[in-house]
Parts: sequence; structure tokens; C-alpha cells
Amino acid sequence: MIERYGGKLDEATICHELEGNICRCTGYHNIVKAIKAAVGEMSGTVAAAAE
Repeated sequence: MIERYGGKLDEATICHELEGNICRCTGYHNIVKAIKAAVGEMSGTVAAAAE
């Protein structure tokens, strides 16, 4: 997902990409947060979620 979208990966796109995956957690909140943090690290910027 990060390789396809790069730094243009926003929360709505992450949620759309996760559709169809069954998860019993709290609505993917922590997964989305982790992906956003990874985007920031991979693009050389600090992710807002980490602050």
C-alpha cells in the first residue's frame, strides 16, 4: 500500500484498502495509525500520529 501510494496515502485511502479484511479489533484504529507512521518514516518526515 505504501509503495503504491507513497506519501499521498491518507486515512480514507488506508481504510478503503483495508476493506474486506476481517478484524476483531477496534475498527483498525491502531493499524491505520501504524500505517500512517510508517508512511512518515519511509518518506523521511515525522508522522503526526507519533507526536
